[in-house]
Amino acid sequence: MKRFLSLAIAVIMIFGTLTVAFAATSPEAELFVSIATKSGKLALAYEKIKVTDTDKDGQLTINDALYCAHDAKFDGKAAKGYGTSETQYGLSLTKLWGEENNMGFGYYLNNAAAWSLADAVKTNDHVYAFTYTDTKDFSDTYSYFNKNTAEAEKGDEITLTLSIAGFDDNYNPVTKPVEKAEITIDGEGTGCYTDKKGNATFTAPRGGTYTVSAKSPSGTIITPPVCILTTTGQDASDIFNDIIESIKAFFTDIFSSFLSKITEIFPNIAPKV
Repeated sequence: MKRFLSLAIAVIMIFGTLTVAFAATSPEAELFVSIATKSGKLALAYEKIKVTDTDKDGQLTINDALYCAHDAKFDGKAAKGYGTSETQYGLSLTKLWGEENNMGFGYYLNNAAAWSLADAVKTNDHVYAFTYTDTKDFSDTYSYFNKNTAEAEKGDEITLTLSIAGFDDNYNPVTKPVEKAEITIDGEGTGCYTDKKGNATFTAPRGGTYTVSAKSPSGTIITPPVCILTTTGQDASDIFNDIIESIKAFFTDIFSSFLSKITEIFPNIAPKV
């Protein structure tokens, strides 16, 4: 009996040691994730995401990266915003950023077409997933800048090159420049367009962090590219505008609170905001 107990304890100890060792070596990494919705807008723009082995297969994959991105950034987490299923093509996307879209999705790894959601990822990789806006012909084309991040002083000129990823007649991967795409900063058009080589030069705005992207040129649908621009420097006019905006926001809040109180006291005569 003593020998049996000793053996049982030894087995438990060995199993416990192996479990701890496995947990200690469970893979994780920090990489970047971008997600574009069916409206053609960036829901995530080169966001740094901590990725863990969510499906417990012993490696980090695109699936893990997208799952963790939703868990960290989507309202409702991955349980509501992200979905996959096993199909004849393997593990396939069924929901991205809360959109099902009849399984019309695409995803790229470091600006190259990925084979599957099971493709391995590592620290500092960039996973870009998007929902097709054209669900009839699936003509959306993946586009990207030559830089994922950029730094500048206010007033500096910044040049980015916009390309699309495609295939030649023999289905070999190729890249082509995008012409006549308007550069945007935080979603606002800049009036600056890419040339025949895909180059666009624009002026860095005041100090801050901005998402630089581009609108699709006429006759073409491109996924919104992403470059995170960090700028420094501001002048007296910037400071003055900040003060004015703060004052406007202060009095707007006071006025809104006042109207809310009036509405409570006189619901039938209070003006509607």
